[in-house]
Amino acid sequence: MKELLEMIIKSLVADAESVSINEVQNEKTITYEVKVAKNDMGKVIGREGKIAKAIRTVIKAIASKEEKQVTVEFID
Repeated sequence: MKELLEMIIKSLVADAESVSINEVQNEKTITYEVKVAKNDMGKVIGREGKIAKAIRTVIKAIASKEEKQVTVEFID
């Protein structure tokens, strides 16, 4: 799941080397903390957060098949 998220994010940004994804696991949930370059943050979030919402939807759909709860956070 992390690999798919990384592939999606890297395809959106100009500086793919600056993309880092930290996976934090709790008892019930997995949180992915996504960091990108400041110049690329707008590309990842999109207008009114539409791209970020779409990314979260895709990851949650995959997680539901694996019966897991996943959140994706975009960090400055």
